[in-house]
Amino acid sequence: MSNGQWYPPEWPDRIRALAAGELVPVTPRRAATVLLLRDADTGPEVHMLRRRASMAFAGGAYAYPGGGVDPRDEQPVRWAGPPLEEWAARLGLDEPAQAQAVVCAAVRETFEEAGVLLAGETAGTVVGDTTGEDWERDRRALVAHELSFADFLDRRGLVLRSDLLGAWARWITPAFEQRRYDTWFFVAALPAGQRTRDVSGEADRTVWTRPADAAAGYDRGELTMMPPTIATLRALQPCGTAAEALAAAGKQDLAPVLAQARMEGDTLVLSWPGHDEFTKRVGNAAGDGTGSAS
Repeated sequence: MSNGQWYPPEWPDRIRALAAGELVPVTPRRAATVLLLRDADTGPEVHMLRRRASMAFAGGAYAYPGGGVDPRDEQPVRWAGPPLEEWAARLGLDEPAQAQAVVCAAVRETFEEAGVLLAGETAGTVVGDTTGEDWERDRRALVAHELSFADFLDRRGLVLRSDLLGAWARWITPAFEQRRYDTWFFVAALPAGQRTRDVSGEADRTVWTRPADAAAGYDRGELTMMPPTIATLRALQPCGTAAEALAAAGKQDLAPVLAQARMEGDTLVLSWPGHDEFTKRVGNAAGDGTGSAS
């Protein structure tokens, strides 16, 4: 049985077009996503969303809350945790403002798509229940781009708790994809008193699951995932608690992972450096795109 690797049927033709100079790569948009964790009796669980089948990018695939950086994410915010210069060095970015934008996007998207907010009134506190109608109005305003995240925090007198996040991985969408993202993956523990809500307009299902269980579902071909999703799930499996995952984040390699394509005779080989399990070989590489992937 094949696994659940997300592999769009148009990829081989797009790879050939790129190699022939007929396709101009799209500049990746910066993005952030968060592996939100909670401890259960059988070990840590991660919060996952199933993207609606109608979504133009990765429809039907399981993923984490996340999305693109909003230019307004660079607006100054009340900040707790490592200084921006330290975050920039960790994320491989040149400017502190760029690092702030990526971290803000991670926190903002987690609130927008899961209703969980990594912020508090002080550098040592975290907000509690965020399920009231006043919170929901602000969440909807953020989603609609009627309110910037900086203004949202300022109006509520909140400090962004960057210390509650741990940078885990960085993946860049392949050059032949129509929609490209330069995405940083973070881990964070579900704050006490908060609970996730199924509020993402991009998802038709949300689940809390053990990383090992989700990975097993992928291996059986029951759950569709993009390579970075299953790779991060596998990397989480040795962690016995959410705290262990956060502690391990500082040791994770943030060198960006970018797919590479090459020809072996008439076979097109697509690979992700350092992640051999995702390698695809497509026959009839010089033909009409009808070759099979294996």
